[in-house]
Amino acid sequence: MKPTIDGTKFGSITIEGEKIEHDVVIRLNGDVEKRKKKLSKALYGTSHVISLAEAKHVYEDGAERLIVGTGQNGLVTLSEEATDYFRRKACRVDLLPTPEALKAWNEAKGAVIGLFHVTC
Repeated sequence: MKPTIDGTKFGSITIEGEKIEHDVVIRLNGDVEKRKKKLSKALYGTSHVISLAEAKHVYEDGAERLIVGTGQNGLVTLSEEATDYFRRKACRVDLLPTPEALKAWNEAKGAVIGLFHVTC
């Protein structure tokens, strides 16, 4: 079941009433996990560019859409390799500042996964 995201402030996201103070990935089954930023940071020196390795970690078979909360100021992007990967998987990617991404997530239907950056 897809969890409802209640809100976000710089440095946190609240999901189903629980305040979480780190980036998260929400799986197809509704599980909320800590984002593995090291997969991108190791390559780019920042977690603001999503690497192919992180894209492969985030993607799940059957996902039709990925909603990325790009941070409070919208700084997160996809690398070219990650963009190509999601395209090959026929998984639509919506990059939105995190406050807007929350609305998109809560309104989304179907096989959707999420990645939410809570700072920047």
